Amino acid sequence: MKNKSDKSEKKYPEGHFIGMWMGLGIAIFSGFGIPFSIMTNNYAFIGIGPAIGVAFGLSIGQGIENKFKKQGKIRPLTEIEKRKRNIAIIVGIALLTLGVLAFSFMYLNK
Repeated sequence: MKNKSDKSEKKYPEGHFIGMWMGLGIAIFSGFGIPFSIMTNNYAFIGIGPAIGVAFGLSIGQGIENKFKKQGKIRPLTEIEKRKRNIAIIVGIALLTLGVLAFSFMYLNK
């Protein structure tokens, strides 16, 4: 059974709150771009919602991260966590590249 002191002693990996709040910001603000693009009749504004979400999430997450770092509750990443992060970055870049290629192929074949 965990005591309340166990929760207060919990240490979070570096970047935990930034990633969490960026995900929340993207989820919350993603729906704002579609109505805005319909109102302006310019569909280039569809991507403005996630961009605003990233900005808000990054600022809030960094503020919380700094607060917890001052309290000593942020720990550096372990080697396994660094390796997983690097793999996730490589997979993300590969998926982005595949998406751009697929979009280009679909667009150019019209």
